[in-house]
Amino acid sequence: MRIAVINETSAADRNGDILAALAGRGHQVLNVGMTKGGAEPELQYPHTGLLSALLLYTKRVDFVVGGCGTGQGYLNSVMQYPGVFCGLILDSLDAWLYTQINGGNCISLALNKGYGWAGDVNLRFIFDRLFSVERGCGYPPHRQAPQQASIRTMEAVSAATHRTYEEIVLALPEQVVRPALAYPGVMDLLDPATLEDQALAKALTGIKG
Repeated sequence: MRIAVINETSAADRNGDILAALAGRGHQVLNVGMTKGGAEPELQYPHTGLLSALLLYTKRVDFVVGGCGTGQGYLNSVMQYPGVFCGLILDSLDAWLYTQINGGNCISLALNKGYGWAGDVNLRFIFDRLFSVERGCGYPPHRQAPQQASIRTMEAVSAATHRTYEEIVLALPEQVVRPALAYPGVMDLLDPATLEDQALAKALTGIKG
């Protein structure tokens, strides 16, 4: 699995802890966001929400690990976009249940609130459970069928209630789009020339210029 780790500014100093907790699991981890506090340019959660959504939509990654101080800002930001299904994960039981019941493609971590002694250990426990079960399989077993149907329903709801990504990118405030796309390595990863969605590719290229 290709996993993007996308830290915003308030949680940038937790980046190393997240990478360490993900290490050795056989996944390809792409460190896309901020790696230390105070670095420039500075990504806030409106920027990391957009970056996460674009990477998922373009299939550059399969899953995104994001978050912020409380996890709430990033959660609200990333859930504004079509095709993104994010859970707020505070402990390993959250991770275990969310993976099976909701089968999402993104998680939001609280990386300052309650992040004290053994916070890095809690991250390892979260990832232990997050990747230990099948995404969207349903839990408990007698609820599997309706939960899987609900996932498909929510995918249809997301498609019906959002604009296209081309329209979104062109309509968003410049202060959201330009810092996100200008962040080092982002446009190389998106690689607009190779995108299947040519309308989005044109929009991204125009903004870059």
